[in-house]
Amino acid sequence: MEAYIFDAIRTVRGKGNRKGALIGITPTELATQTLTALKEKHDLDTTQVEDVILGCVGQVMDQAANIAKNAAQHSQYGDHLCGVTLNRFCGSGLESINQAAAYVKSGFRQLIIAGGVESMSRVKMGADGGGMFMDPALAIPGHIVPQGISADLIASKYGYSRDDVDQFAYTSQMRAAEAEKDGRFASRIAVKDINGIDVLNTDENIRPSTTVEGLATLKPSFAMMGAMAGFDAVAVDRYPEVETIAHVHHAGNSSAIVDGAAIALVGSKAIGEQLGLKPRFKIRAAAIHGTDPTIMLTGIGPASHKALKQAGMKPSDIDLFEINEAFAAVVIKAMDDIGVDHSKVNVNGGAIALGHPLGATGCMLTSTLMDELERRDLNTGLVTLCIGGGMGIASIIERV
Repeated sequence: MEAYIFDAIRTVRGKGNRKGALIGITPTELATQTLTALKEKHDLDTTQVEDVILGCVGQVMDQAANIAKNAAQHSQYGDHLCGVTLNRFCGSGLESINQAAAYVKSGFRQLIIAGGVESMSRVKMGADGGGMFMDPALAIPGHIVPQGISADLIASKYGYSRDDVDQFAYTSQMRAAEAEKDGRFASRIAVKDINGIDVLNTDENIRPSTTVEGLATLKPSFAMMGAMAGFDAVAVDRYPEVETIAHVHHAGNSSAIVDGAAIALVGSKAIGEQLGLKPRFKIRAAAIHGTDPTIMLTGIGPASHKALKQAGMKPSDIDLFEINEAFAAVVIKAMDDIGVDHSKVNVNGGAIALGHPLGATGCMLTSTLMDELERRDLNTGLVTLCIGGGMGIASIIERV
């Protein structure tokens, strides 16, 4: 049995700090607004939706106690609707789609809503703690370092300069600004307040005034951490061929912290025919791959190749790629590993410009890819993200 994506919807992304436009909107409400938009757009018979699977990384405070079920209950889809919240770090939003596809392909479910949510203005990154980073019994033998150090280690080991990563970041901003101007984000919805008035109707982090010269003036974000806390020494101990860590990443060439939610409607051909839903894409492949936890963010290449092998495809068979821009060097390394030119990757910008709402990003990338493949009348796309702790995730979708 095949698994299809009938539609995908995402909210705008608001800056994830106390000045961000969405700080007054709870994450449950963010997710609920996507559910409401989906229901209204398709006049959806909600009694046929069996489950909501949402990725969410910071599952504390406003995002605790199974936010997927909270959103399901708040959505007025009906008391029958179940919900489960998962955490595969940055890959959570794509993992939710892949798990939904697996349920459908197995025949255990017919129609599922899958996606993710993260309110980084209300629930700060790291608020949930965690053994991998906090417990010396795990961190020391694993040579665990913060992700920013891992990104700088990638740049140092593979020879990506400060200018390389700044040029990449500049391109992300320019592409996002052009996409915004052209109205390419067709799956995006505004976030509204309780009176139905728009709180935010555009992605708040895009900076069209960005210049390479301006990026060059920004101070590295992880140099002091690397020196004072000893993380540089940990990384060099694990990779002695790297004599020193070149700290090239900063706020302008790393993913922006933002709020947002996204969902996809995943189901079988039979339920689509029953409800009059036209499938937009078929999920061809879904893969994960583990990597060394010190360098951590290099899982995109092997996960992508694993998905391609699963689908019986080559990189040249993929029309467009969405690679999460956790840090600029991560994507440059991923493009080298996959063997793909930047002209086919993140053609409407990425998380450096648009932001990375951790649990939602994988689904957001999927919606962006779907829209752009249809806009260009192309057929196949690959979505992939690096993941904390040393993992990668990738999925291949094909237009129906």
